[in-house]
Amino acid sequence: MNIILLGPPGAGKGTQASRLEDDRGMVQLSTGDMLRAAVKAGTPVGLKAKAVMEAGELVSDAIVSGIIGEKLDEIGDKGAIFDGYPRTAAQADSLDALLAARGRKLDHVIELVVDEDALVERITGRFTCANCGEGYHDRFKQPVVAGVCDVCGSTEFKRRPDDNEETVRTRMAEYRAKTAPILPGYEARGLVKRVDGMADIADVTDAIEAILDGRG
Repeated sequence: MNIILLGPPGAGKGTQASRLEDDRGMVQLSTGDMLRAAVKAGTPVGLKAKAVMEAGELVSDAIVSGIIGEKLDEIGDKGAIFDGYPRTAAQADSLDALLAARGRKLDHVIELVVDEDALVERITGRFTCANCGEGYHDRFKQPVVAGVCDVCGSTEFKRRPDDNEETVRTRMAEYRAKTAPILPGYEARGLVKRVDGMADIADVTDAIEAILDGRG
């Protein structure tokens, strides 16, 4: 089974992809991660990408497609979860060709739908223990004793500098701009299903599982 997982940063794509990997033996294909891995491994496509990146230029669709092709060959008959690709209509066409060349097809395009204001609150309220990494939230999960980590007792906490409202809203706008071109084509093919990304993690997982099993 081959699926595309869509959703803005903070929607929970990574969490759900990890669960699908554990539960179904699927493989998450994140273009950013694959690009870095191909460059590090020195694969033929990775060497091309390295030259382009060192020149300060954007990696072309052809190079990205090549890296995805390499990875599809590597994973054999395991299912694929595409994350961060495709982002344009041209990339969507390339993905269809890559899958067809390997006797595969796209089964589902699943979008994690989020409420922008609620997502801003979810992300901007996050903080972690600077010592052990335990996660907390201003509203949803404060330490039992204020200022003291429940796990290790540290009194030092930190926040990610990009977890601010302006950055989050910019990322949301970028996501909408990038996904808008690819959705109509997939809608026309009846591939798009939407899941409430603001629900509990387990409920989101159940909804995705239902879609993959033909129940959703």
